[in-house]
Amino acid sequence: MGGLSCAAVENADLRVLRAMRTRLHTPRVEDAMRALGRAGNHGAVWLAINVALAILDSSNREAWLVCAALGPVGVGLNYAVKLLVRRPRPVLEGLPPLGGAPSSLSFPSAHATSSFAVATAMTRVDELGALAFLLAIALALGRPYLGMHYPSDVLVGAGIGVLLGLLVPLSL
Repeated sequence: MGGLSCAAVENADLRVLRAMRTRLHTPRVEDAMRALGRAGNHGAVWLAINVALAILDSSNREAWLVCAALGPVGVGLNYAVKLLVRRPRPVLEGLPPLGGAPSSLSFPSAHATSSFAVATAMTRVDELGALAFLLAIALALGRPYLGMHYPSDVLVGAGIGVLLGLLVPLSL
């Protein structure tokens, strides 16, 4: 029994990307996804949420501060992987991306990596932290929706993020 070929994976990736770029697009949804993307840049939304939690929950302050730093750390780690892989961002004829990016490299998605790293770590701090996965999923889905990433970029980024979120020590 043979595995999936690279061509089959690439074709599936393109089919899903095209579907995400052509379905459920309204000005309101596109604006919301752009706003989410901006909030996720450099892990900023995760930094803000976790600094607020550190202020509000003094008994877990140190762990929340680790989570706050994890978003930007995840972005940095992600960029190192991007430099190794060097996959260009997707180009779909007639469907230009609906946002900008700091680099032309696509794999993996930094938004997915940082979001899933922080959401995973937050769940380790407090079970209510699992709600952060709702935001992480929305941020990650926004990347191919806006044409910034292939779906596989997001899946791999999320996987790297979960591993990072499980491995990071939650105390300084």
